Amino acid sequence: MKLKRFFSLFRQAIAGSEQDYTVGSIRRAVFLLAIPMIMEMMMESVFAVVDIFFVGKLGNAAVATVGLTESVLSIVYSIAVGLSMAATALVARRVGEKNLLEAAHAGMQAILFSVLLSVIISITGVYYAGSILRAMGANEQMIAENIRYTQIMYGGNVVIMLLFLINGIFRGAGDASIAMRSLWIGNISNIILCPVLIYGFGPIPALGLKGAAIATTTGRGIGVLYQLYRLFIRRGLLHFYIHQLRPHKELLMQIVKIGSTGTIQFLVSSASWIFLARLMAGFHEAAMAGYQIAIRLLIFFLLPAWGLSNAAATLTGQNLGAGKPDRAEKSVWITTGYIIIFMLSVSLFFYLFGSVIVNFMNSDIQARRYALQTLRIVSLGYVFFGISMSMLNAFNGAGDTRTPTYVNLVAFWLFQIPLAWFLSQYYIKEPKGIFIAILISQIVSAALSYYLFKRGTWKQIKI
Repeated sequence: MKLKRFFSLFRQAIAGSEQDYTVGSIRRAVFLLAIPMIMEMMMESVFAVVDIFFVGKLGNAAVATVGLTESVLSIVYSIAVGLSMAATALVARRVGEKNLLEAAHAGMQAILFSVLLSVIISITGVYYAGSILRAMGANEQMIAENIRYTQIMYGGNVVIMLLFLINGIFRGAGDASIAMRSLWIGNISNIILCPVLIYGFGPIPALGLKGAAIATTTGRGIGVLYQLYRLFIRRGLLHFYIHQLRPHKELLMQIVKIGSTGTIQFLVSSASWIFLARLMAGFHEAAMAGYQIAIRLLIFFLLPAWGLSNAAATLTGQNLGAGKPDRAEKSVWITTGYIIIFMLSVSLFFYLFGSVIVNFMNSDIQARRYALQTLRIVSLGYVFFGISMSMLNAFNGAGDTRTPTYVNLVAFWLFQIPLAWFLSQYYIKEPKGIFIAILISQIVSAALSYYLFKRGTWKQIKI
């Protein structure tokens, strides 16, 4: 009977349905939200793994270009994630209050702001693409051969922004299955387009690395079209209308307030990864390629846990809106327990099968060695990563995006960056020092997150 009930709930989670997550079983609520959110995040990570798999066959220089571009493009991801945090927090709080009209209005104002911002980023990124790659340590030949990839990725950043943001709206409303489907559609499109555009097929010429950028941008764009269809044509819990795009000063200020600190929060961590990529570029192409392969594999298994922690954000926001802070807290503890089990499993998986996966992803012996070293050291701290992820996302769901920002500043900028620089340049004098610094910063982040969550000040946040 238990197995039958499991599959019944699983089908319900995938199919999606209107639910009130402020009453009833918390474990059932976590399950119904987490399953589609996990699958959504898995699909987001597939974008990176698919690209690096096909691009890997073009050589280490192409892989390095993707890595350097993605490192700086993480600024765009930071903004997108920050705005999606604002959208999720505002929509979830209004849904918890049963004010569906204002929930939809807040979501549409977030879309308006993100589109305007993405236009500015597109113009800047396309124009300064060469300078960006040069600043990250790319040589002139690498820039000359692969600059189009960077320009296309920056030029099409609007699809990244909207994909994250609109899914944040759906998650806040509890419509996690729609967010999941948009990523499925986008990824299937990317998987089909990547080999066709990179290597050519029939009358379609081989575009190389440029083809990877076009495929990824187009795939995400198709996912956004599905999101817009669900927003305006096939409506769910919330009803969205074009007139809601008319600028509303108070709502835009709330979005900027929550979204800006959310962006800074993610930027703090992303900027640290940019610094690490720059340190890696100081070694050689094989080390950089191996590091980028490992990071994508780590993210592939990390994002499902992020999806699970998103359930904590939605449940926190909706239950605080319903005036049930104790239920919100219990939801976070239950979610954290599930994340710990998952992260332990992943760490064991990398230890046992890491070499098999790395060998499949790349044929260069030196790159494989660095990739495996990265996997095994960084994944040792996965449990700590999971703990901090769950609790920091609970803060975000409550609308408190400042606390996670402070935690990231301490963990990444006071510990990770100085340690990575010192260990890799002066003490160990090899990339291994960077990987050890990442592990230590994960432990620091988990300890701080746990302490601040236990204080409970997030329960008094008003938005």
